[in-house]
Amino acid sequence: MTSLTTVRLRYQTIEIGNTDIHICTLRDNQQFSDPENEALDLGICSASWPMFGVIWPSSLVLANHMLNYDIAGKRILEVGCGMALSSLLLNSRHADITATDYHPTVEYFLDRNTTLNNNEEINFERLDWAEDNSHLGQFDMIIGSDLLYEDQHIDILAAFIARHALPTCEVIVVDPGRGRKNKLTNKMTEFGFSSKHVKPENTAYLDAPFKGHILTFSRDSSK
Repeated sequence: MTSLTTVRLRYQTIEIGNTDIHICTLRDNQQFSDPENEALDLGICSASWPMFGVIWPSSLVLANHMLNYDIAGKRILEVGCGMALSSLLLNSRHADITATDYHPTVEYFLDRNTTLNNNEEINFERLDWAEDNSHLGQFDMIIGSDLLYEDQHIDILAAFIARHALPTCEVIVVDPGRGRKNKLTNKMTEFGFSSKHVKPENTAYLDAPFKGHILTFSRDSSK
């Protein structure tokens, strides 16, 4: 991975309930460093390059939602993890967590932040949802936040989830309200998932009211 000496970083401690997550991020979404065009070659332009590297409201909602969630015995996948706040939280809970993202710089921050929290290494794989050559396997639970920026992402994401979901699986996606939750729901229904959309009950930890929803998709092979 290329050097990040040209970007400004921020260190902060994020409180998720009574759990402190120490995290290094980009200082803001104006940072950029791709001297060898590693990201550009993947189709990531300079304007979108920093989007992975800051903490967004949806990621805070997801992490708070996962704080006391039943994870016992579950293999969990975070898709489009970015700063992987939920993966870091679940890792502190000793969950079996794997993180994925397409951005080439994500793994650097994930390793750095895992060390900051003195936790075990988190499994990571850089991949494109459209790729079908991943060695991830299948999971009991798949989570993600703020994943749907374009309509074209819907079919690709749903198919990716379906490939990596066990016959009995729960999927949790926090959507900030970009107008695509119903389209994703319709696609997930085609893959045999039931759905539930709820507003998060308490978002006092956010700077502004949260306009989105927590989308839960469930599939049970015993039924």
